[in-house]
Amino acid sequence: MPSSLTRSLPRGLTGSSPRQLSLSTSLAPTSLVSSRNFSFKKDPPTKEKVIILGSGWAGYSLARTLSPTKYDRIIISPRPYFVFTPLLASTSVGTLEFRTILEPVRRLPGGNIHFYQGWADDIDFSRKTITVETNAAEEAASKTVVPPPGGQIPLRDKGEVIEVQYDKLIIACGAYSQTFGIEGVREHAHFLRDIGDARRVRLRVLSLFEQCSYPSSSSPNSNGHVLTDDDKRALLHFAVVGGGPTGIEWAAELHDFIRDDLGKMYPELMRFVKITVYDVAPKVLPMFDKALADYAMGHFARQGIEVKTEHHLERIRLADGKLGRRHGAVRIKIREVEENGGEVGAGMVVWSTGLMANPLIAKLAEKEVVVSKSKNPMTGEVLERRRLVRDKRSGGLVVDGYMRALSVDADTKPEEGNELEKKPLDGVYVIGDCSFIENDPLPKTAQVAAQEAQYLAKELNKGISPGQDGKEFKFRNWGTMTYLGGWKAIHQSKADELKGWVAWVLWRGAYLTKAMSWRNKLLVPIYWVISWIFGRGISRF
Repeated sequence: MPSSLTRSLPRGLTGSSPRQLSLSTSLAPTSLVSSRNFSFKKDPPTKEKVIILGSGWAGYSLARTLSPTKYDRIIISPRPYFVFTPLLASTSVGTLEFRTILEPVRRLPGGNIHFYQGWADDIDFSRKTITVETNAAEEAASKTVVPPPGGQIPLRDKGEVIEVQYDKLIIACGAYSQTFGIEGVREHAHFLRDIGDARRVRLRVLSLFEQCSYPSSSSPNSNGHVLTDDDKRALLHFAVVGGGPTGIEWAAELHDFIRDDLGKMYPELMRFVKITVYDVAPKVLPMFDKALADYAMGHFARQGIEVKTEHHLERIRLADGKLGRRHGAVRIKIREVEENGGEVGAGMVVWSTGLMANPLIAKLAEKEVVVSKSKNPMTGEVLERRRLVRDKRSGGLVVDGYMRALSVDADTKPEEGNELEKKPLDGVYVIGDCSFIENDPLPKTAQVAAQEAQYLAKELNKGISPGQDGKEFKFRNWGTMTYLGGWKAIHQSKADELKGWVAWVLWRGAYLTKAMSWRNKLLVPIYWVISWIFGRGISRF
């Protein structure tokens, strides 16, 4: 039986009614066909899932640049925010408030961001699946975790485990603080890599001054409840281990804090205060030329900050008796010190000596990955076993100029990895501190990580796989700068070398423009002005 089927069509397609087209059919009853709805509307294309491991300079910068209309962005990180690390030292002494250098991951530009707070525990490259141990319930997610010499994360209660699938994977999990296996560093030193570290440093500095503010006692009948002058001298010794930009800037920020604020509140304690920078190298700030490094050391000397190069720290332990047990004083064993058993007393040690590979990287480098070698309609798919290549010195995963993770035959011995043919692992990229570019090693800095992230995101936004257009990553060095205290800084680039107040203006201007959000671009200068007029924050809470 013929029936009439009505479809909505654009005007002008036929000579019939502009809104209806009558068709005849004898294939189905009228009651069945007329109940169906037909539409020319296409389903939206499915976006690829791009999982980004880490919310540091590499991970956050990539997620910020990656197009949310082309990709489904998923970030997995133990912390739900990005830290603008160049200003971390300023927050540790109250020049800036903590939230002025934080960017919440869930407020990334473009919206449509998915975030899972947790540790990437393992990756199955064959199934394209990541095992994640959640840590949203952990209070100390912002605290620096330093693996013991064995390289494993310290034991803790395991969180819930979930699995997340991906189409493309960006490994940007960063690195850990390098302790070189020195006894007592993990237990007694303060680090400065996360916002929680800065808060603990600030609390410790303020606590030491408060503890030493009570009247001294030289009486043997004080029952050990009152600090002597020697005790105060030990507690108000601030030791910085590491002569790179982080250690130098923190020593400078601490000096400004003591001179401008604490010195006015505790004038009687100024004779006990001492700041010392220790480094094993012949000179500090090795990335600067000799003239600028010498200027920095001369400026430190005028401010009373001691710099001791070629000093090898061998151990940190709690001081004996109530000074260590009750007040947290430590004893630092240094090879070059001869008196007092080779030990120096200190109230706190700030550790900034370099980076070590994330334990996840070592775990991934030991895994075998089964990938497709070739496909043939007659013989079927041929599989091969491969493994990722890890750089011996830095511990990072080796990548090519397109940031693609490189792999070798699984039967290759680790020491032979650099001699054999390497192939990129499909859909897996490594950027930031956990990567090592083959034939072009770069320093582990925020500047490098951010540029790698922006390059990779722009390549992916083109809708092609990195490497198809032949455009490799090229690092552009915008220069290096370090704050020295007292509104003085040094800056070095290919174009110029600056020092003093002019370099300080450039230092502040550069960091202000690099702040990620407009909210923080506004808050940072406001707090700079507040600190200058009213003083830094000194409340402990």
